[in-house]
Amino acid sequence: MRLLLSLLFMAKKKRRPLEETVEKIHQGDAALREELIDSYKPFIAKTVSSVCKRYIHESDDEFSIGLIAFNEAIQKYSSEKGNSLLSFAEVMIKRRVIDYIRQQSRNQNLSFNLSNDPNEDEQHRSTLEDELSLDEFRKKTEQELRRDEIIQFQTILSDFDLSFQDLLEQSPKHADARKNAMLVAKAMVENEELKGLLLEKKRLPIKQLEEMVKVSRKTIERNRKYIIAIALILIGDYVYLKDYIKGVLET
Repeated sequence: MRLLLSLLFMAKKKRRPLEETVEKIHQGDAALREELIDSYKPFIAKTVSSVCKRYIHESDDEFSIGLIAFNEAIQKYSSEKGNSLLSFAEVMIKRRVIDYIRQQSRNQNLSFNLSNDPNEDEQHRSTLEDELSLDEFRKKTEQELRRDEIIQFQTILSDFDLSFQDLLEQSPKHADARKNAMLVAKAMVENEELKGLLLEKKRLPIKQLEEMVKVSRKTIERNRKYIIAIALILIGDYVYLKDYIKGVLET
């Protein structure tokens, strides 16, 4: 009931109701945590079902994994990352369920390898078929996670009055220029004051950046949108997009 009231009466405040709720939970409100988790069990079941490709009951092990992941998301969530709690929780639930499925597959393979069953060859063939099916499942699920990341990132970009089209048109053309812009974004994110200014003002703190990095003001302004986008990726919980940045920075 307390959660329902908060959703009804906190809506007029600037901050999102779930953010307020999570803040109270972080302050030690255990009862509110349980209430929030209970309220979002349908969301958890739906998210787990999307990974498992079948209807998930609360009695299923996969649902328990999703429940633990949702609780973990509440604990780790920070509004500074830019994502909503539900977007963050959805990604975390999917990852944990995928990890669980992989672990179950490894355990199953181990049990087959230790077996002295006379039909071991047939079982081995079955295991290989299962592994191939699981590999296809992993690829498909990872594609879905990448798509989800991009959709979430598009939403965050719109808050900064940016779009993917802007990034395509204004990204640095040369590899060295892109790497330098990423290094500027990384330096800004690592500075709590500048990161806070970016998230609060929704614009690049060019003057402060100019004083901190060895890049001209003109270059920073020219790559402003690209630097903002990279910074948002570094701040947010974007596993696949961060891999791209990491790959560029390590070259």
